[in-house]
Amino acid sequence: MKLTKHHLTLKLREPFTIARGSITHQKSLVVQLEHDGISGFGEVTENPYYGHTIASMEESLSKIEPLLEEYISQPPEDLWQQFRERLDGDLFALSAFDMAAHDYFARTKQLPTWKRWGLTWENVPVSSYTIGIDSIPKMIEKLNQQQGWGIYKIKLGTDRDLEIMKALRQETDAVFRVDANCGWGPQETVDNSMLLKDLGVEYIEQPLPADASVTDQEFVFENSALPVIADESCQVEEDVRRCEGRFHGINVKICKCGGLTPALSMLKSAREIGLKTMVGCMIESSIGISGAAQLLPLLDYADLDGSCLIESDPAVGVSVSQGVVNLVDGNGSGGGLKSKPQLSAS
Repeated sequence: MKLTKHHLTLKLREPFTIARGSITHQKSLVVQLEHDGISGFGEVTENPYYGHTIASMEESLSKIEPLLEEYISQPPEDLWQQFRERLDGDLFALSAFDMAAHDYFARTKQLPTWKRWGLTWENVPVSSYTIGIDSIPKMIEKLNQQQGWGIYKIKLGTDRDLEIMKALRQETDAVFRVDANCGWGPQETVDNSMLLKDLGVEYIEQPLPADASVTDQEFVFENSALPVIADESCQVEEDVRRCEGRFHGINVKICKCGGLTPALSMLKSAREIGLKTMVGCMIESSIGISGAAQLLPLLDYADLDGSCLIESDPAVGVSVSQGVVNLVDGNGSGGGLKSKPQLSAS
């Protein structure tokens, strides 16, 4: 089996700002696994907040080259733990590899990835569109440029959060979701939840810092007027059980948990204990979105607008049109590159 690593630089339509900072470009690493003319693709983005660069992830991937032949005939889920140990905890690199492996294996079985998992494509949720932090007039402009979406996720964590939400509510009757990206305190969250509920907000994502105390998490869980969804507080499979009684749901990020294999397990575990399920994305191409979209039958909420936020998508695959996720005819996850960008082959 051949492993090829493609480097992408994704230019955003607009500067994208959250409580932790702002970017205009996003670097991305695409992993391609190929054998006997069949290719599978996976993607992961560089992320300074979590300490992962393109160079560090490529170095990690070099450690698994001796094991590549095992993926020719064995399902990815049977090998994931072995590869996790070999990568010494680099779950970002593993996530791209695992996504590519699921795509490749489903193609060899001549099935869409979701169907190989035994899922049924019905009653899947639509995606939200994300409005990053900016001046209020600019946030209104961003929203009005993307008319027709039924759900907007609004990034907050400023000193004018409620003012932002009141202004945006005057522009649309769509559903709002709020992501504070660890920017609020416990009492602030509870107070805001009551006002946000009246503004048509559906839930609040990760209001408290990831290292917030159990006491603070439980206080918000018990007193918030809106459901609270864990993101930074639920990164890996071991975190799911800890969210019970502290959050109403979890947002699974493929890159953080290490791929589609653990994502499947996390979503199923969350449903077993009564947590709402969501899959989010980074700013990424259609390759990453195509992989994540295979999980839609297991979700209550979806945030898969990453490729909609970039100026020019270098990939093809699953598309998201005003929230509706459109699958690609064919097998695997459906993602692929339009052309060959800068790459290194193993």
